[in-house]
Amino acid sequence: AYNILELAVGAYSGEDRQKVIEIDTALIENIIQKKALLYDKNGEEHFNLISALHKSMRDSDPDAAVYWTVRMLESGEDPLYIIRRMVRFASEDIGLADPNALQVAISAKQSFEFIGPPEGYLAIIEAVIYLALAPKSNSLYTTYKKVKSDVEEFGSLPVPYHIRNAPTRLMKDIGYGKGYKYAHDYNDAVVDQAHLPEKLLARKYYSPADRGFEKELINRLKAINILKKKQK
Repeated sequence: AYNILELAVGAYSGEDRQKVIEIDTALIENIIQKKALLYDKNGEEHFNLISALHKSMRDSDPDAAVYWTVRMLESGEDPLYIIRRMVRFASEDIGLADPNALQVAISAKQSFEFIGPPEGYLAIIEAVIYLALAPKSNSLYTTYKKVKSDVEEFGSLPVPYHIRNAPTRLMKDIGYGKGYKYAHDYNDAVVDQAHLPEKLLARKYYSPADRGFEKELINRLKAINILKKKQK
């Protein structure tokens, strides 16, 4: 109650000191709303807001994404906290479907730090809209999770001999680098040789989405596989 009274007095601090402040229900509700907007930076609502922004961008809703961004900025949220989430989003939810997305997010940080608030907020808004409208893919995230799972399950599997570093004569004598095929000696710089540990030779970790730039990567992978088959 004391905090609300203090805020009520503060709200009229620039007006006539002799003016009688009438504290009614409407004033209290207005103060509570402002208090929540300005001070709830570490509670549940803090995390609800950043979650709302992330999901709005993921669902390609630029209007909602901008709304939640401005809500946080006007609440006094650290702009760099928002930008860090945008950088994460660019890799996690867009990835190679639009490789420029990550650079756009990084550029927003650089622009904001260079200009500062409030004008610098526009760089953040620009990036938020770009990310919201970019084609989406979580292929980088799923690729990382699959590889991480194998690393945890199989531990430190040995590097195949033919792709080991062989800086000394002794290493070469025991087979390091033996049989390695130098890609640039082959057509299109593509060579058919194993690079994964033996236990993981059948693994296919990266599976691009059929959206955005990853459509081109699908075709590129198909072309690489055709070239490799011709070398068998």
